[in-house]
Amino acid sequence: MTPSKDTVQKELFTSFLAQNNVTLSSEVLEKLYAFADLVVETKEFGNLISPKDSEKILTRHIADSLMPYIYIVNATKDSGAVAESAAGSMVEKLEDMKGKRWADMGAGAGCPSFPMAIVMPEVQFYAVEPRNKRVQFMNYVKDQLHLDNMTVVGKRFETSGLAYLDFVSCRALSTFENDWERAQPGLARGGKFVTLKSYNNIVHLENDPQVHIYKYALPQEEQEYALVTRGNE
Repeated sequence: MTPSKDTVQKELFTSFLAQNNVTLSSEVLEKLYAFADLVVETKEFGNLISPKDSEKILTRHIADSLMPYIYIVNATKDSGAVAESAAGSMVEKLEDMKGKRWADMGAGAGCPSFPMAIVMPEVQFYAVEPRNKRVQFMNYVKDQLHLDNMTVVGKRFETSGLAYLDFVSCRALSTFENDWERAQPGLARGGKFVTLKSYNNIVHLENDPQVHIYKYALPQEEQEYALVTRGNE
């Protein structure tokens, strides 16, 4: 019997986590799967994802959304490497994340903020998105998944009133430079800007001493990706 696409996706996803030294409980995994199902199947708030992308939501979108968490987990396990890392890197240990405040600009349908909120319940997340249907969807998901550490903000980040944040993130929003310019005013001193990009779009930053780049690959994707961070000094 041929495995279903859903089964293959889950196997690829859990294999990806294992290859990146991450172990999640069955409860957390089920919550991530439930989020993925809600994005694909919920139509009352409009089409949230293309049919092509819906077939690989776990391996392309959820896996990508978890890269900041994967980076933190591996940094925690290898504290020596963290101490030697670039000035702009996240340099956070998992046990130090409790009580941190993390805002995601242009959250869309909830990536990366919702997967991150699921795996890090000790962090307070703000999903910032101006489009009303997306805001309605994220509030619906928050209620369905009982995410007490998530606040959905129906505004542009610049008018959200959020300030002194420990982290501000975005995923494939604009150029790194434009995203940094929007994020920086909301960061606390020492806070970190975190973005997920195609590596081709940020290769020009390789020699920038203020920027830290962590390259990675996603299951069944040919191109290379990058987690890019910059500290607010």
